[in-house]
Amino acid sequence: MVRRLSLFALLLVSAWLSLVPKTAFAADPCPLLRAQTASPDLPTRIAAFACKENQDWYRPFIDADGRVSGTPVYEAENSRLADGNEAWRKVAHYWIESGLLGSAMGRNGASDCAYAGATPGVSPGCRGFVIDTPWSAAFVSWVMREAGVPGFRYASSHVDYTRAAYREPAQSPYYVQAPQGGRPAPGDLLCSVRMASRIFGFGELATLLSLPEGSGLAMHCDIVVGSSDGIAYLVGGNVQQAVTLRMLRLDANGGLSNLQQRTLADAECSPDAVEACNANRLDWAVLLKLKPAEQLAQLPPAPAPVSAWGLPAPATPAATTTAQHCRDVGGGQQVCTTAGNSPNSGDSGENAQPPTSPPTTPP
Repeated sequence: MVRRLSLFALLLVSAWLSLVPKTAFAADPCPLLRAQTASPDLPTRIAAFACKENQDWYRPFIDADGRVSGTPVYEAENSRLADGNEAWRKVAHYWIESGLLGSAMGRNGASDCAYAGATPGVSPGCRGFVIDTPWSAAFVSWVMREAGVPGFRYASSHVDYTRAAYREPAQSPYYVQAPQGGRPAPGDLLCSVRMASRIFGFGELATLLSLPEGSGLAMHCDIVVGSSDGIAYLVGGNVQQAVTLRMLRLDANGGLSNLQQRTLADAECSPDAVEACNANRLDWAVLLKLKPAEQLAQLPPAPAPVSAWGLPAPATPAATTTAQHCRDVGGGQQVCTTAGNSPNSGDSGENAQPPTSPPTTPP
């Protein structure tokens, strides 16, 4: 009798599984990828560095229906991530280790972040910088630098490296493609435009990128880390104020023809229009495809990563001296402190010496 009941239960479970869409069991690739940051395969390394960060931020995600999970730790919190870093300090590391902090020295609190990897204690100035300064492009640049992507244009704005791929394709590790016709693969970048009053799509974005004056544009790009059972997995920084995994449905050919495209007629997400609440309905505008290995080998090698770890804390000389301690923060910039003035003292940078040259965006 017990055996018959067990067999009956097994049949019921099998029947139920056959009715459930396969996408419900799609596997997040990040738990396995996170340990592959030293892989000899470049696309795997890119995906691995992005995945490791998502795992360290306690795996926040957006599912294929655009529903957002809770964010366990937010960007400016003093709570620690899984790797032991405070959240705000980890974002500062993205800026420092990408070499882009120098390009942000005109912003309040940026100089306070210069010693975020070396000086203990909370820095209100640096935490303010983390809150007020979009860091998703710095995160992408950090991943590319850590993974050793040759020829990548490190930038604090997504449109800068997108423009480089569009206008200088021979010098970029990426080439541009309309997203709806593309098949995403690990290491690719899927990008959207963030402008509430206008829809760009691929055509309008291409027009803007071709303009000689190099216009700015608010964009966001996620890093493709894998696909499984009809779902593409991407990781982006500063998504829901964390490093977040995004799931997007693929078509039968593994392409992005099913992308949910935002329109100006869309209803505003609200308790009265919950069907409009979809974090995957965006102005998807371009898929940046990573070039094959043989083409990447023709590009200049990536510079060595910048370390924010284990650096000496700024010296605190005797009050009778005027000695300075200076530190390179990228982009040809330095942050210097005089006696008794530490960039991590929470003074929002007003006691820091001015940069040695006007802030510039690194090439």
